[in-house]
This record gives sequence, structure tokens and C-alpha cells, in this order.
Amino acid sequence: MSNDEKDHEMICALTADEHVALQAGLRSLPETMPPRDVWQKIREQAEAEGLLTEPKARNHNKWYAGVGLAAAALMAAVLMPGIQQPPGITVPDTPLTNEVPINNLGVLQAYSRQLESDLRALPAEPKVARAGTVATISAIEDRIAAIDYQLNDPAARWAEGDKEIFWGERVRLMKLLLQLRYAQAQRAAY
Repeated sequence: MSNDEKDHEMICALTADEHVALQAGLRSLPETMPPRDVWQKIREQAEAEGLLTEPKARNHNKWYAGVGLAAAALMAAVLMPGIQQPPGITVPDTPLTNEVPINNLGVLQAYSRQLESDLRALPAEPKVARAGTVATISAIEDRIAAIDYQLNDPAARWAEGDKEIFWGERVRLMKLLLQLRYAQAQRAAY
């Protein structure tokens, strides 16, 4: 049989009766598993050809931290106005909004000092806390530390208005940290 004849045989479609007969014949075959070494050879060949690869371990920690930060910020923004003050905790005089004050370096620095004072006035962090809240607070503190590092770098060269931007972001993060710590102190007081 020539190659052209084989190709013609392979291309030909089955009639409906032939198809039914083939399906019936295939269904009547016994179910047997091939020997283990056959599967091993198939796997080795597939790996050699790059068809199979080991799945990469996914790192969800960053994603969880981001979602936790967003959830904590949303929770603080929604719950803060309606929370009543429990006994023994004083409400800070600082307005608990996320609006940053005027872009004046002196005002921003004074506001930042006031926020730090308000944070120190809160009770100590509870010994038992939710992991998401602790992770969020830690992430905010890390961002504040990174800003502080840049603000205190003597080799930094600042363009017009850059320091105000950094101080404004520091104030915004300090306010968020104060909100979270305040909510945490209220939960611990109950």
C-alpha cells in the first residue's frame, strides 16, 4: 500500500453505521490499566518535551496583607463615626478624617507631632489581637518608617514641594494608624 493510499484511508470519514459499530466495539473492550512503567515513560517524555512542569508555589502573603490593609481601613472609616467612647479611653482631639491639612511644612510637622502624642496617649496594644489588624498596623508603621528614613536622610536632595508631599503622606498614614489603634483600644476595653 502506498503512502497516498494510506493518507486517503486516514482522511476518509466513517459512515454513521461504521461509527456506531466502532463505538460499540470500543465500549466492549475491558478496562485495563497499563503497567506503571508505561505511565512513568509517558511522564518522563512529557517532562523532557516541556509539556509538564512543576507548578510554582503561589505566594498569597502579599495579597492577604493588601486585602487586610484595605479591609481594616474601610472598617475604620465606616465604624469610627458611630463608635461610642468606652470608659477609660479618651478620644483624641485630632479630627479622624483622612484629609491632610494645608501644604505648609510647619503645619504638617506640627500636626504629625500631635498625632504621635495622641498615639502615645492610647493604652498599650492588647496582648491578643486579630492577625489582620496586627498585619495592617505593622504595614502602616513600616510605611511611616520608610518615609521617616527618607525625610532624615542628610544626603537627600529635595525638589520644591517634595518635603510637603512626604510630610503630608506621613500625616495621612499617622491618622490612619491612630484610627486603627483607637478602634483596637476600644475593642480591648469591652
